[in-house]
Amino acid sequence: MVDWAVGTTEKQMQVLRAPSSKSEAQGQATFGMANLRRKTTGLPFIVFISQKGEARHAARVKVSPEPRMRTEDMSSYSVAPFEWKEGPRLSKAEEKLLGRWIDLNARLLLDYWNGQIEYTEDAIDQLRAV
Repeated sequence: MVDWAVGTTEKQMQVLRAPSSKSEAQGQATFGMANLRRKTTGLPFIVFISQKGEARHAARVKVSPEPRMRTEDMSSYSVAPFEWKEGPRLSKAEEKLLGRWIDLNARLLLDYWNGQIEYTEDAIDQLRAV
């Protein structure tokens, strides 16, 4: 546990959030996203998945060149239909790879997004790499 969290109950930890930002105001979480290793996805970049939470848009994944979450480096892609939504675009070849990965895992990503898969580790165990 980090120093600022000492003495914080588990229930309180669940409601702690990062400072709000423009993207968060649009319903996109900054905490609660799981970053997936390259070896898990088979992709040359990091994929972040999350549950819907308070988002006001359809299922999305975010991608970043590195595991550190820096919003200015993150791109957002919808799951169904697969399309770029915001942030810096991947190259055409990378978008094609991401689209293939999403096709392989669409049902799982949608079930996780909608909370039908409750635990991140259960979702990760079922993911298929490209």
